[in-house]
Amino acid sequence: MNSVSISGYGDDLSVNGIRIGDLTPDDHEQIEKEKGGQNYAPLENIVVSKVKDSSTLMARKPDPNDVKKYIETELIDGLCCYSAVNQGQLNQTIVDAVVKHLEEEKLPTVPRSIRHKYMSAFLLAATSITEMDKVVPKVAGVESWELTFKICRRWGYHVKGIKDDHCIIVGATGNFHGRSVAAVSMSDDPDSRDGFGPFVPGIELVPYNDINALESLFNEKGDRIAAFMVEPIQGEAGVIVPDEDYFIKVSDLCKKHNILLAMDEVQTGFGRTGANFAHQIFGVKPDIMGCGKAAGGGILPVSFVAGRKDVINVLTPGSEGSTFGGYPLASVVGTYAIKVLADEKLADNAKVQGAHLIGNLNKIMDEFPDKIKEVRGKGLLTAFEMHNEKHLDGHTVSVELLNHGVYAKETHHSTVRLAPALTINNDQIDQLSDAIRSVVKGL
Repeated sequence: MNSVSISGYGDDLSVNGIRIGDLTPDDHEQIEKEKGGQNYAPLENIVVSKVKDSSTLMARKPDPNDVKKYIETELIDGLCCYSAVNQGQLNQTIVDAVVKHLEEEKLPTVPRSIRHKYMSAFLLAATSITEMDKVVPKVAGVESWELTFKICRRWGYHVKGIKDDHCIIVGATGNFHGRSVAAVSMSDDPDSRDGFGPFVPGIELVPYNDINALESLFNEKGDRIAAFMVEPIQGEAGVIVPDEDYFIKVSDLCKKHNILLAMDEVQTGFGRTGANFAHQIFGVKPDIMGCGKAAGGGILPVSFVAGRKDVINVLTPGSEGSTFGGYPLASVVGTYAIKVLADEKLADNAKVQGAHLIGNLNKIMDEFPDKIKEVRGKGLLTAFEMHNEKHLDGHTVSVELLNHGVYAKETHHSTVRLAPALTINNDQIDQLSDAIRSVVKGL
């Protein structure tokens, strides 16, 4: 019979006699390769050990003088866990709420089959910040998209009157909604789909930011279409920003054909783009939307679906559930994540600092037009795309940025995405920008 021995805490945490604090970056990589699934390819020779402040990580890198040891270095967090830590690492308001809740209220978890008082707080806060009628709490970001998908289908059948098993959900090419089977069924990324079929039927794609293609499909099949599910800005695709009037036209088309406008705000929400939610930038309001990532303040996974009353009301007892969707501790975290967003005016700071960052990136592009093709973004969801040449490799840039004290990550071959904490200041923006300039210059 196998046995396991676990003792200690922090660097002293030991599992079967292996002390975690003694492991080098290479040791960590070898354990992940031997014991874990290879569904991620983390940056080489770097292991985060702790947080220094809201925008700075402490990380361990190989000791240049001894391969069996490591040195610690500071990194500006330019990725923010793909926008899950908008409020900044270890936001004190949220941390204090968690500690107080566990120590004084003593109510970590109960099932949804019995009410708890913190659900009311979360629902009041979430409907207020989203300006929506109703909210359904979930856990992971992809769960919010999955539930949005289900609600749109049921609305199509029960409200719009689509014939059974004939419902169509429309998505946009280049989308990224997560890794569930339904989400990859909507994806057109070969890496996301390879080996996972057969896929969920009833999904059709149109080119993103192409109103004519959407109108053509709506005219042809509008009586069978329940929803157009779309990201207001495509993050994983490389921070693709649509035309300013695109969503106004989309919203008008949806209303004309009685089709729900469903938005995926998992990455673009909670102040990231310079507004509380990205759809507000474009002057529209979706009928239903999914939120996640920063909804948990970087402390716990929290997500939710928010929407119109008549849309959310298609759910009935037993038609949807989640063991940890809105449990007491998550409700507290979600409530205080919203408090921080509002009280600290994070969307305003994202708008100001985002303009500063994009201005810096444009200067770098002007200096190296043979290397940088385009700068894109809204607020602090930004990216720079290099020309598609072999030596202009996004992964190389990401690795080199680590040597300049910045953590960022490429998406696709030649695009590097930047999404720092919304608490970042001018000096840190300049430090991040200087690092990018040095790396690009050396390519």
